[in-house]
Amino acid sequence: MEQLSNMNKDNSVCQVFILGKGNITIVLQDETIYSPTSIIHSNKYLKQIVAESTGVEKEGREISSADLMRNPFF
Repeated sequence: MEQLSNMNKDNSVCQVFILGKGNITIVLQDETIYSPTSIIHSNKYLKQIVAESTGVEKEGREISSADLMRNPFF
């Protein structure tokens, strides 16, 4: 039991012997949750796209989908 309680990121594998079953290997897996913000900040291209789209919204240059559908050039 002490071996299991001491498991961490550096010490992530533990082997135990269970009578009648044999050696069992227990592996501690790190559960990393990726938020959209962390993904955007880690990717230079996505960061640029978000910055550009935010700039368009702030400047009022966006167009609604209804206006886009009425445009004869699309």
